[in-house]
Amino acid sequence: MSGALDGLLRELRACRACAASLPLGPRPVLQAAPGARILIASQAPGARVHASGIPWSDASGMRLREWMQVDDATFYDPRCVAIVPMGFCYPGKAGSGDAPPRPECRATWHPRLLPLLPDVQLTLLVGQYAQAYFLGPRRQDSLTATMRAWRSYMPTILPLPHPSPRNVRWFKDNPWFEGEVLPTLRARVQAVLAQASMPMQE
Repeated sequence: MSGALDGLLRELRACRACAASLPLGPRPVLQAAPGARILIASQAPGARVHASGIPWSDASGMRLREWMQVDDATFYDPRCVAIVPMGFCYPGKAGSGDAPPRPECRATWHPRLLPLLPDVQLTLLVGQYAQAYFLGPRRQDSLTATMRAWRSYMPTILPLPHPSPRNVRWFKDNPWFEGEVLPTLRARVQAVLAQASMPMQE
């Protein structure tokens, strides 16, 4: 399993399938390793993450780590947390935000990559694109409606809004998210990570 995943990651990071459509060129950004217990499925890297090559190395990432109450060392340990966006490269701008993730990624890579992460116990679906892919017909009519149904997806899946500063209005309009969802998120993250760190029984 480890060899297969390492080989696939090398192949994926060398992908140039969408080069002609990417304004800053291809630079796939993700992290994964055998044994990862938490999977963060998100949208696509932003321009700052494209520049750094480090997933969630921006203001959104700071808020996401705060939501999860994990430090940088844990978040960036691929043996703990796998980060697999719906699009691996920065897709460019569209209107006031970023363009949607390129569809080639989830068609080409996700069916091969996700089965190589069999130990994942909690999948965080950040934003509507990840929710559409993973939930399919179980997704509600809007992100807010999907979020309000969060209990129906637990304990293995938890949908989340994108932690972007652009979504401050949504957070203010939906105070139940901080009061109800975040405590459950933090408790579940800690439980999964604690179980991962337990020594194997003889």
